[in-house]
Amino acid sequence: MLSVFCSPSRYTQGRHATEKLGQEMSGLGLPGPILIVAGRSAKSLLTGIWRTTLGEAGYTYKVHDFAGECSHTEIARIVAAAQGAGTIVGAGGGKVLDAARAAAADLGLPVVNCPTVASSDAPCSALSVIYTDEGLVQEYRFYRKNPDLVLVDTYVVAQGPPRLLAAGMGDALATWFEARTCAAGHVKNMRGGASTRSALALAELCYRTLIEDGTAAMRSVSGKVVTPALERIVEANTLLSGLGFESSGLAAAHAVHNGLTVAPPTHDFFHGEKVAFGVIVQLVLEGASRAQFDEVFRFSSSVGLPITLAGIGCADMPRELLRQVAARSTAPGETIHNEPFEVTPAMVEDAILAADAAGRHAIVT
Repeated sequence: MLSVFCSPSRYTQGRHATEKLGQEMSGLGLPGPILIVAGRSAKSLLTGIWRTTLGEAGYTYKVHDFAGECSHTEIARIVAAAQGAGTIVGAGGGKVLDAARAAAADLGLPVVNCPTVASSDAPCSALSVIYTDEGLVQEYRFYRKNPDLVLVDTYVVAQGPPRLLAAGMGDALATWFEARTCAAGHVKNMRGGASTRSALALAELCYRTLIEDGTAAMRSVSGKVVTPALERIVEANTLLSGLGFESSGLAAAHAVHNGLTVAPPTHDFFHGEKVAFGVIVQLVLEGASRAQFDEVFRFSSSVGLPITLAGIGCADMPRELLRQVAARSTAPGETIHNEPFEVTPAMVEDAILAADAAGRHAIVT
């Protein structure tokens, strides 16, 4: 099996980076006209800056208002709106960017991702998570190449809700644990190849950055200021986690997230929040050390990530719903099967309950 490492063509990050969007796109030779797929907050914050930066670079553009779910229905709407466009720009949260990438792939167009929150590791990847219109995970969709440009404006990120930054840290928290599991098992990464040492090193750096800078970055966003700690966490959530997961692979944590989407009470919680609980479930399945659990519990609690079922709205999960979650987590083709042992629905049921009990004990102590 060949080793495969993938990444966006260019990654640009910093305070007021959006002011350089037109210059960055022009420098890469990306064609116009542009369709901007925008979430509400992105449109509110950036409309004036787009007008200036894209106008100065000679681009014409129009804005498509994202409907809220990365579903086949919304992707079709974006494709229809993008007729005649030369490049698609996604601006907003992870689902906005996933949908923009999907539409660009359908049309064979370049794509630029401009995350306005550091809430997931989606921006750098060549895949999208497709949901039903009701918010249930439906499938992963893979593309032939990564984005042509990822541009992250940390001033914009700093204006966002702290909970979204924490959710991004929850998504990034899984990167090292899943990467090392996949590498040890010699399983294929998200691009169909073996992991590289570079990908593993980035995944581990992602984890160490979270532990060292997570709480300081949360204070920065609470104060709506850009600090070195925030810059490092934005890089960890977006770049390090993105490269680490795609070039190494996913395992139980993300599969448990997918299972949890069948539980209606979890729909009010972000992807990264459910992934963070999935990390604890993975640690239970793998028989992690007490020291590892303690470090994860301390970190998660310090940034406000859930460590119990109650933390994702499921304090009293009925046994039948638990069975449904476990069944979806272990569906054929799910990444939980990258674990180095057979994982059954019964094992996942027990691991979810054990993770919840461990989290409740950690809160008490």
